[in-house]
Amino acid sequence: MIDLALHHPQVRCVQSFHELVSTPLHGDKNAICWSRQLVGDFSEIINKVAFEGNMTTLDEESLMALSLSKQGTLAREILIHDLNLLKSIGAAPVLNIIKSYDRDDSTSFFPTDVYSFHVDQAPVPVDTFLCTYYGNASEILPNEQGIQKILVPEIRSQLKEIYGGSEYGFESFLSDYFYDLHYQAKSDAQPFSLGKGHLWKIATAYPNSAVMPCIHRAPIEGENQKRLLIIC
Repeated sequence: MIDLALHHPQVRCVQSFHELVSTPLHGDKNAICWSRQLVGDFSEIINKVAFEGNMTTLDEESLMALSLSKQGTLAREILIHDLNLLKSIGAAPVLNIIKSYDRDDSTSFFPTDVYSFHVDQAPVPVDTFLCTYYGNASEILPNEQGIQKILVPEIRSQLKEIYGGSEYGFESFLSDYFYDLHYQAKSDAQPFSLGKGHLWKIATAYPNSAVMPCIHRAPIEGENQKRLLIIC
């Protein structure tokens, strides 16, 4: 995996939130990055929040309830500011501390969890916004370096065995169970990290979109390391 590739042909960089939301995804550009160097101690916020299970959600009220140092306070101000920025455009941002996501163990050859390269899907024109503040960052797979898994002959053959029906209805089966949203990296693929602190807008798959959806995945979390992520 290579480092954050802000100059990759499919990525456009901007200098403000206004540019991020007002710049359309167009042509080969299916990811836009507001590149930032953030200050503050985001790990302090993670360490101050006790929870059971694999994930918890933070809102402004829960953030304000934390007793933080000066550096932790700076991080909190950024998180609240980003939440409010995204809400101001009608989005519904979710701020999560993540130990791990649920894994899909239904099939060994075709997991459909977020650790698999996939595209987001929506019924209407909408983009995905995300930012990793702490922990391993999400990854993008350049479109030309991936192949839709349902087009890989051996995978398609196994899916037909699972389906067990006639050819009629097979394509609906693939979409109903979200198999069509997942991709396999080619042997020479070079995914790149979205990095920490950068706020991204990436293309989703929706009807009549003129832009290829952005292929991405969640990273495998480091041992005993949580992630702090905003997404909507």
